[in-house]
Amino acid sequence: MTVASLAPSELVILPLSAAMKQGSANEHEQAEQSAFMDALLGGRVSKAGYLAYLRTLRPVYAALESVGRDLAADPIVAPIFDAGLDRLASIDADLEQWAPGEDQSIESPAADAYAAAITESASWPGLYVAHHYTRYLGDLSGGQAVGALVNRAFDLDGKGLDFYDFAEIGKNKPYKDDYRTNLDAIGAELSETDRLHVVDEVCKAFQLNQGLFAELAGKLELPAN
Repeated sequence: MTVASLAPSELVILPLSAAMKQGSANEHEQAEQSAFMDALLGGRVSKAGYLAYLRTLRPVYAALESVGRDLAADPIVAPIFDAGLDRLASIDADLEQWAPGEDQSIESPAADAYAAAITESASWPGLYVAHHYTRYLGDLSGGQAVGALVNRAFDLDGKGLDFYDFAEIGKNKPYKDDYRTNLDAIGAELSETDRLHVVDEVCKAFQLNQGLFAELAGKLELPAN
């Protein structure tokens, strides 16, 4: 099913959180329906495939957290910045659990492109907000279902799943509600043109995610959607 896109004139009258969600609905759906995510959610990804997934995500979060620290005091970023969301240390802990002592680097043009886009978003903090939203709110939403499925598929008993554990922020739903409220407060201070730039960057972030998944599917010889 294809989600109908809203016109820019419709998006700019929405609160920023709603504009980001509705304006990127097509790209979000395409990423969710990728061959790799279908295989991961269907329990058809091997340990090697999941390791590749974690290793591919690592440079993305390294860039996200590096830029976030640099922009933490910026008035556009400050309302949503929270070190409790950081995932890099969790990814490293999971990689050590899954493949202790191994070289965790991976050759990934898609991850390099994604990390570069996040680094470039420091040029205007509103662009960084788009990447922060796409990754972290995704981790707090669909990412939790992925973690539960991985746990069952590999019979992990909760081990090697730190990436999905957000114990530092409390309960997910109230946190996400507050996050969206803060996004709306950010949006209220932006021009209509700037709000649309944020939405465009969310779409770009989902497209970069699609690139990651397509690359992973190719490595696993999964059919591309």
